[in-house]
Amino acid sequence: MTATRRKTSVWKASVQKVPGQKAASGKGSGRNGSDRATSGRRGGLLAGWGLIGWAAIAAAAVFLAWSGWTVWHDGTDARSGPERARDVVLRSAREQIAALNSMDPARVDAGLRAWRDASTGALHDQLARDEPRNRTKIGQSRTTAAATVTGAAVTSLDVREGKAKVIASVQVKLALRGGAPTLQRKRFEAGTVRTPSGWRLESLTAIPAGAR
Repeated sequence: MTATRRKTSVWKASVQKVPGQKAASGKGSGRNGSDRATSGRRGGLLAGWGLIGWAAIAAAAVFLAWSGWTVWHDGTDARSGPERARDVVLRSAREQIAALNSMDPARVDAGLRAWRDASTGALHDQLARDEPRNRTKIGQSRTTAAATVTGAAVTSLDVREGKAKVIASVQVKLALRGGAPTLQRKRFEAGTVRTPSGWRLESLTAIPAGAR
């Protein structure tokens, strides 16, 4: 009998020591206490789920975002190595052919530097030899040339050897200082090679009008 009273006392003490719960008095106190205990247990479960659940949701969101980027990246890089190289060759050649047909007499140094940067090999050596004479001629000129490549195509490409051929149609806008601009249309065949700095032109030959 004594043992039974002791157990009952311990159980009552444990109920009364629930954190944040006041002792109930009067009619219905047992039911209110039970509701509060149940609410406390639910709050604890939700709080615990919040820490773990939100972490899981965040991790899933990161994974889905990474997966979507991977699919998109793989889709954009689905082309083969030669096809990607062809795009790079064509883009570089267009920029460099336009640069070699453009010049502003007010910015001779920048124009000559752009010529050197666009070239390599024999073409670069030729431009270096002719630079003093070109500087004088350009400085005396009053005509600005601004070239735009209107069409271009890679006609041959050897990725292993790092060599390619490109043909291009070019429109050159010539503006004489104080005069109305005029347009010239030209066609070129360019030889381009891969260098440590990227693809550069090693030759640029004008195609005569009417030639195929």
